Amino acid sequence: MRMMLLFGLLAAPVLAGADNLIGFDAAGSSAQLAVEQQFDARLDPADLRTWLQDLSAAPNNVGSPHDHRNAEKVRDMLASWGWNARIEIFQVLYPTPIEEHLELVAPTRHVAQLLEPPIPGDAGSAVAGALPAYNVFGADGEVTAEVVYVNFGSDADYQELARRGVSVAGKIALVRYGEMWRGLKVKIAQQHGAVGCVIYSDPHEEGYAVGDVYPEGGGRPATGIQRGSVADLLIYPGDPLTPGVGATAGAPRLPIQDAATLMKIPVLPIAWADAQPILAALGGPVAPPAWRGSLPLTYHLGPGAAKVHLMVKSDWSLKPIYDVIATVPGRDFPDEWVVRGNHRDGWVEGAWDPLAGAIAELGEARAIGALLKTGWRPRRTLLYASWDGEEPGLMGSTEWVETHAQELRDKAVLYLNSDESGRGFIMPGGSDSLQRLLNEVAAAVIDPETGVSVQARLRARTLANGLGAVLDGDARAALDAAAAGGDLPLQSLGAGSDFVPFTHHLGIATLSVEYGGEADQQGVYHSRYDTFDHYVRFGDPDFKYSVLLAQTNGRLVLRMADAQLLPQQGGPLAQRIDGYVRQLHALLETRRRHAADVERLLRLRVFELAADPQRPVLPPPAEAPVPNVNLAPLDEAVLRLTRAARAFDAAYAAQLAAPGSMSNDRSRRINALLRGLEQLMTDPRGLPGRSWYTNLIVAPAMSNGYAGKTLPGVREAIEQGQWQTAEDYARRTAAVLDACSAQLDRATAMLHPAD
Repeated sequence: MRMMLLFGLLAAPVLAGADNLIGFDAAGSSAQLAVEQQFDARLDPADLRTWLQDLSAAPNNVGSPHDHRNAEKVRDMLASWGWNARIEIFQVLYPTPIEEHLELVAPTRHVAQLLEPPIPGDAGSAVAGALPAYNVFGADGEVTAEVVYVNFGSDADYQELARRGVSVAGKIALVRYGEMWRGLKVKIAQQHGAVGCVIYSDPHEEGYAVGDVYPEGGGRPATGIQRGSVADLLIYPGDPLTPGVGATAGAPRLPIQDAATLMKIPVLPIAWADAQPILAALGGPVAPPAWRGSLPLTYHLGPGAAKVHLMVKSDWSLKPIYDVIATVPGRDFPDEWVVRGNHRDGWVEGAWDPLAGAIAELGEARAIGALLKTGWRPRRTLLYASWDGEEPGLMGSTEWVETHAQELRDKAVLYLNSDESGRGFIMPGGSDSLQRLLNEVAAAVIDPETGVSVQARLRARTLANGLGAVLDGDARAALDAAAAGGDLPLQSLGAGSDFVPFTHHLGIATLSVEYGGEADQQGVYHSRYDTFDHYVRFGDPDFKYSVLLAQTNGRLVLRMADAQLLPQQGGPLAQRIDGYVRQLHALLETRRRHAADVERLLRLRVFELAADPQRPVLPPPAEAPVPNVNLAPLDEAVLRLTRAARAFDAAYAAQLAAPGSMSNDRSRRINALLRGLEQLMTDPRGLPGRSWYTNLIVAPAMSNGYAGKTLPGVREAIEQGQWQTAEDYARRTAAVLDACSAQLDRATAMLHPAD
């Protein structure tokens, strides 16, 4: 499942000691680097290629025989390498198609092909057992109705339709993929009265308008279909029937009709070859320029002559998912857990998404197993997870986290995630307190095609893309810091992969690291063509980047596992949040100016006079004036956090630069404070309208579904004009920041012992 990249602020690096790795003293740093050299020597691209070919040999959707077989195979591989491996089984609601049909019935007839035909030369595209294309968690139903084209299907798109006198009420919404989470496309369509939804891939986003299509190139061919979940994951992810608790066999379950994340209208995805006849038959106004894709036709909005028959019938039974959990107990701190995960299930074979990341995780596990045979043991417990059920809604990770929530709060010091991966740049995201750790590792691993560090490559891309660009906020700060030689940005984590329950529900310190941006894989995303044959041609032919991902994440795991003090800092966290608060002030001012400008232009009849009388477009609605919103509690809390972070970082660096070492007992007490730092950023009352999401610093954006939204309780309330809610969450967010400041102060005092 793909996540969108959102760059965050960069902070200048602060070293733990003169030449030490963060979290280690001088002797510990030398020993750690020696272990990492041994780790690298155990990574073999031939192994990763063999594993990918085997794991992607048949469909891996939830409930498929091969998905179950892969779980058992991964468990047995991990056990053979010296890990304590087991399978945890959960029972989840997962509807699979029994019968489905989509047909243009007027003014001409065209039946959509809902299973992609094989591609000559790609054996995987012809493998038996693939389910037809479907959007899981759309409703069953059968409707025949006129069609309205709604562009990407955002709230703003429906406002544009209303200005042109077009309504989707009682119609089938035809929406193109891109820009936002597909579940939001369906949710917004049904909110506007649509009776069905059809989602198609336009070549403008990932087809011939971008590059050559498969098999000549890696892009999406005319018959390629993007499957995917349409559950309302912004309310809660995981099994729709067991919110907040693990979906074990005996768990209490909601009636299906009471599950808040299920859609109420039928939905199907189609290829652009099947969307083209529908779009060509639409009448109504011509679509605005930004709405026009790359098909050879005039894009109209509808409704008109085009009428579609849509039918979906599904098997709504519970199905098992199989999480593979493997552990190596820590020698000094067994109750401190470093958790590493990548999912294993796919919509069909899933060679790129997710198995290209899964094989890197297996490579790490095998290399760690080889270290164990030399007598090495991690100081902290390692827990490696191969998640199932990610694609339909982060099920494997969410149900496991909900089942083990208290244990994770008490023990987890890191969750490290990956998903799909391929040629290109490092894509780092996560907790700002881990920014220095990530940058140390990124400076230590070498890009296999350029011979420079992956940190240097990402800095170069940031500078190149920023040349001449008009940037503000996080992007501006990232460019400035890159120019100054500062640390790489960590993206703010939104949604789209298995880090969600760890960071957004429990507040566990989290990193997500993948490689990409240069592989030609996006065109087969969630399709039958995401195969081994496609990946070895267009993803990572020599498996160099799979090895690189294993090197990168392996170092992160090993350093987190063996550091004397957990490698966290307060400075990047305080700087980042200071920037977010400044953005809130700017947002308020922007909203205030925009409302005033709209009022003035309406009063002057500007929109009426500027419109084409023969193609009328109504003026936008007036906006309420923006009142003063009291953000002073946040301003004051950031000042306190900045002071506390500065003192902590100085004491931390001094401790690790000093000769000698701390006792394990003292390290354990300091680390307990650092482990709990991220958890203090949560509020059990959660965010407005979605109490499952408890992190007040970052959450998936309600307007997008993928990207991270910072200070979400305040920011989204401002965006929605809910002024009292904005002030309430300003106070709540200030309170969690003050709790973080107090925790850092306690850690600082412990770093300065009385003796």
